[in-house]
Amino acid sequence: MDQNTIIILLSLVMTALFVLGFPIFLVIGFWVVGVSITIDFTLANIGSTLFEGLSFFGLLALPLFVLTGDIINAAGIAKRLSDFAYSVLGFARGGLGMASIGACGLFAAISGSNSGTTATIGSIMHPEMKKGGYEENFAAATIAAGGTVGIIIPPSIIFIVYGALLNLTISDLFVGGMLPGLLMVIAMMITCWIISRVNGYGHIIKFEPKRIGKSALRAYIGFFAIFIVLYGIYSGKFSPTEAAGVTVGFCLIASILLTKEFKISKLPSILMRSGQITGMLVPLIAVSIVMQQILSLLGAGTAISEWFSSIGNPTLILLACMAAVLLAGTVLESLPNTIILAPILAPIAYTTGVDPIHFAVIFLVGDAIGFITPPYGLNLYVASGITGIPYFKIVKSVLPYLFALSVAWIIIAFYPPLSLYLLQFSGK
Repeated sequence: MDQNTIIILLSLVMTALFVLGFPIFLVIGFWVVGVSITIDFTLANIGSTLFEGLSFFGLLALPLFVLTGDIINAAGIAKRLSDFAYSVLGFARGGLGMASIGACGLFAAISGSNSGTTATIGSIMHPEMKKGGYEENFAAATIAAGGTVGIIIPPSIIFIVYGALLNLTISDLFVGGMLPGLLMVIAMMITCWIISRVNGYGHIIKFEPKRIGKSALRAYIGFFAIFIVLYGIYSGKFSPTEAAGVTVGFCLIASILLTKEFKISKLPSILMRSGQITGMLVPLIAVSIVMQQILSLLGAGTAISEWFSSIGNPTLILLACMAAVLLAGTVLESLPNTIILAPILAPIAYTTGVDPIHFAVIFLVGDAIGFITPPYGLNLYVASGITGIPYFKIVKSVLPYLFALSVAWIIIAFYPPLSLYLLQFSGK
């Protein structure tokens, strides 16, 4: 049996194991070892590449932002941000739904996680939306859709991974995600408003500046945490890793001293949970870097690049790249999708004149849309888990949000200033 046949069979077996629920880290790891043996490539390379792949200062921000999200949730800061969003938007039809989306954006600006955003804001806002007269399936879909901005609005865990894989400056990626993330939030709010008006969802509350002021004061810790992250990175005073360290330190001290919800006795379990999440992500990043190396040796990147280049038209090439990202996102979580496809598609996009930061944003917005795209749609499963609503009922209600985000994605892809304009002010 020749090498190519063995590699194909090995890939099919690993794909089957992944579909059956085998951990993606082990799937990629077994594939790497099996292919290395097949092509007679030294196994010593795996150990050295695993070590070198993680010797990247920017990756230190990842566990710190995970910990920040867990702390602000435990301290009730996320609830205060949600209350503020509702006080601002509650005067409009669908205001509570729009506030849920706005709260997702605020939480994303501290945590950097899509599933964490969906789970945290969903557990707070879904019961409130049901009490407020929203149909429960639509309420769950709203939370699931709102969570998509968790990886786009900085800080973003997946932007850190992308920067490590493609050797891009993480602070530039963060800045590039600001306006596209805002556009996604606006697109979803408009959708929520239209559907709520048509169906009469939600109770309207009076617009009261005094109420807004009070809720803003209660949420000041969250606002200051957002300010630390965005100002530090945006001005160039902090690297993302430094901003993560300062933010987690501030949130921990403020939670202990200034909030009644946070108890020091919770800290060990919070640290353990954050460590578990980091322990799942970082080894996957390391082994996937080895996978990229093997794919390069096999010529996979070159073959795919030649096929895409044969399309000829730069616009069609970009659309083909976007289609590949979205298609993969229907069956893969964002991390393996990014690790497998980004190193292959990014060079192809560069040859058509697409800026590296702009393509990173295009790629990851597509990744984010995959969170609410069946048959996988991680956010849909998270929303189903916290609400008890069957997955397929949420799928039907999320379709308008899926359409709105797709329109926003096309605008982001073909209007580069959304991703690149703020970079000129980023203190570089």
